[in-house]
Amino acid sequence: MSTANYSFAPVALPYAQDALAPVISAETVAFHYGKHLQAYINNLNAALPGSGFEGKSLEEIVKESSGGIFNNAGQVLNHTLYFTQFRPYGKPGAPDAPEGALAKAIERDFGSFEAFKEEFQKKGAGLFGSGWVWLAADAAGKLQITQEQNAGNPVCRGLKPLLTFDVWEHAYYLDYQNRRPDHLSALWNIIDWEVVAGRYAK
Repeated sequence: MSTANYSFAPVALPYAQDALAPVISAETVAFHYGKHLQAYINNLNAALPGSGFEGKSLEEIVKESSGGIFNNAGQVLNHTLYFTQFRPYGKPGAPDAPEGALAKAIERDFGSFEAFKEEFQKKGAGLFGSGWVWLAADAAGKLQITQEQNAGNPVCRGLKPLLTFDVWEHAYYLDYQNRRPDHLSALWNIIDWEVVAGRYAK
């Protein structure tokens, strides 16, 4: 989200800070959203004046920048997509799997929803160091799973990001310690598939 002076601000959470528990605790949201994301935003805003990127969107900055500006812009974009893809744990009536065009695309490109989840978790658990695992779509709507190191985002590959799991330790260590696979498995319980399907439809 950009304001008139070309500075960025955190996206508003579409749920209460404690709404993702027990999958993600309120304490983790407070640190992850309130501290880590805010630090990336502060660093990006400080670097923008005189950079040539003033007034550009986050996606444009991520596609065109490098170094510190890329690292911070990438993390702001990544975390914005990450935090807005969740819905409260146990929300009544929330679908626990994709529907419509996205569901058909997942079945077409991965064989089944369960096969997709298995591959997605495997690539998330197997990514060395810090980074992100993404479900992304190409211009024709074909889906693929990408592993991105550090602040990487599929937009740099010409893809549209749809769904992401953050595998930086700050995303899960307070709740799961070093058990990254357990964290990844639990995240399916809070995915807002309507949001993800909306990204695919665009």
